[in-house]
Amino acid sequence: MNKREITYYLKKNHEEDIREAAGKLRGVIRETPLIRSEFYSSEYGCNAFIKPEHLQITGSFKIRGAYNKIAGLSAEETKRGVIAASAGNHAQGVAYSAKAKGISATIVMPSTTPLIKVNATESYGADVVLHGDIYDESYDMAVELAAKNDYTFIHPFDDYGVICGQGTIGLEVIEEMPDVDEIIVPVGGGGLISGIALIAKALNPKIKIIGAEPKGAASMKMSLKEDAAGRLEKVNTSAEGVAVRQPGDLTFAVARDHVDDIISVSEKDIMENVLLIMEKHKFVAETAGVVSLAGLKKRAKRGRNIVCVVSGGNIDTVTISSIINEGMISRGRVMCFSVDLPDKPGQLVKVATLLAENGANVIALEHNQFKVLDRYSNKVALEVTVETNGPGHIRQVLSALEGGGFGIRRIY
Repeated sequence: MNKREITYYLKKNHEEDIREAAGKLRGVIRETPLIRSEFYSSEYGCNAFIKPEHLQITGSFKIRGAYNKIAGLSAEETKRGVIAASAGNHAQGVAYSAKAKGISATIVMPSTTPLIKVNATESYGADVVLHGDIYDESYDMAVELAAKNDYTFIHPFDDYGVICGQGTIGLEVIEEMPDVDEIIVPVGGGGLISGIALIAKALNPKIKIIGAEPKGAASMKMSLKEDAAGRLEKVNTSAEGVAVRQPGDLTFAVARDHVDDIISVSEKDIMENVLLIMEKHKFVAETAGVVSLAGLKKRAKRGRNIVCVVSGGNIDTVTISSIINEGMISRGRVMCFSVDLPDKPGQLVKVATLLAENGANVIALEHNQFKVLDRYSNKVALEVTVETNGPGHIRQVLSALEGGGFGIRRIY
């Protein structure tokens, strides 16, 4: 997008355009009222609210931008059919919207896209092409196919119509909570935070708009620091929905002018919050969806009303299982350790007794008398995995074992 186009869009009446988008979406999308989180409010000492876009039709906020854009296409553009590149959620939004409007759709997705997102996209009638390992490679293929077949390209974030559709989230938040102090938004290419920032600053410039990115895919943070839409050499994050090397030209310009801060979050915090939102709210959210919650502890201040946009819930069961395990370890809910036992009767019972007395529930145990450490030590390696109640409980258990004369090696 050239500078003239960017300047044109930046000068438009954003409130009017986003309210118009809200009108197009009325009766199409699902209402997602704010949910006050007693857990996050207590954990971080603020008034924390969740905007549950993972409950949206197609499982993410992307339906908003895709539908608004497609609903505004000309007859000639719709006749040619549409094409999009996506890591999954924009794909479903475009496929759903195209089907609703009777338009043919082709979606290029990274080969690493979870099967649940591929199947869901195909279920809406779109033709799916798997290409590349990350979004940017899929994008290049989609642009090539659009030129070759004269398709209408629906950009996932760097498009004003898409941005206005995503901005309806901000409009809903402010209409429901006029005294909101801060909105934390997951950032990939920047379409979601751009739309929210445009409407928020139009309605109340005092509202802080904060972006949250994985440390391994912090392209917007880097770009704002360098004052240009820069490109990361590589991205490395479990949150594939925001694994974008470079923000859009328009989204960067909006973020530069209207976003108050971008914070980076760790993979540990992302996985921990997939587990926490599941445990505390009974919600299934994808890794990209909880990036805002992962960033909450960096922004929380007592008395402030903070809304975290949980942007998507399209996650496969295998990934859920892996993330739950990582989250359990991160929260100190599971611990694994190794201990060298003298090869004589009663030692295993002694360890088990100490664990029981300290409330550690044994999940797995490997004890093999024939597997000695070496032929001279006369000691056997015992590996134990236990369920615990947090870091403090882990310290208690380890202290009890060491007090019982056992040398402990913490595995995780």
